Amino acid sequence: MPSFLERLQRPEPIILDGATGTELARRGLDTGTPIWSALALMEAPHIVEQVHADYLTAGAEIILTNTFRTHRRNLDTLGLGAEAARLTALAVAIAQKAVASSGQAAWVAGSMSPLEDSYSPTRTHSHATYLAAHSEMAANLSAAGVDLLLAETMNTVAESAAAAEAAAATGLPFGASWVCRDDGRLLSGESIADAVAAVAPFGPTFLGINCTPAPVLGRALQALCAASDLPLGAYANIGHTDTVEEWQHTADVSSEEYAACAAEWLGQGLKLIGGCCNTTP
Repeated sequence: MPSFLERLQRPEPIILDGATGTELARRGLDTGTPIWSALALMEAPHIVEQVHADYLTAGAEIILTNTFRTHRRNLDTLGLGAEAARLTALAVAIAQKAVASSGQAAWVAGSMSPLEDSYSPTRTHSHATYLAAHSEMAANLSAAGVDLLLAETMNTVAESAAAAEAAAATGLPFGASWVCRDDGRLLSGESIADAVAAVAPFGPTFLGINCTPAPVLGRALQALCAASDLPLGAYANIGHTDTVEEWQHTADVSSEEYAACAAEWLGQGLKLIGGCCNTTP
């Protein structure tokens, strides 16, 4: 199988998977705070594997690990901080098993999430705190054998820069992706251009926009296209949230409407296309 970097050089778009957390909830699992989808690693790993397998069957070439909440900071809230490396490795192994069982050419991407809730950009930390936490996560994912890293749903310039620095230290290919407002700026109010400039020194392989509503993601994407010559990606959400704790399962965007949005993004030159919260196989 070619490496991820070799695949990136081919002209065809790369299909990412879709939502993991909301898909686990749709299948009846508890994904409540504070560790959300990570609970499924302990209670129903077979369902996590099935979700990955279903995305592979649907055509995904990249499977994101179920590690959005396996960093030590969140696990500490339940007294499970010492389990961070083990649960992260378990999530990677589950994804790897799904890929191996599929017999398809696909790559496992280690998901690195914000330390706080993705929709709470005002809950900030020092650079040292960000770097230490993301370095531990990146090292755990690398040790578990992921093919690449993805610092995703980043909502501030500062945290995305620290996550990029941590990812770069592993030597693995990595991407950085931001969650944005309807006006095309990060949830923090900072510009896409500033975010791109902050991660650029660490040599990301690709950049993207994610967990932004599909109908309005295009504005952020325009800013990203103007700010970077790297391969770019997008994976939007199709629901909405009333609080930071709970997603509302809606039909805000149909499969056909999402496909139309994706076609527009591809027309802007995007390389990677997938789905975020509420999307399904």
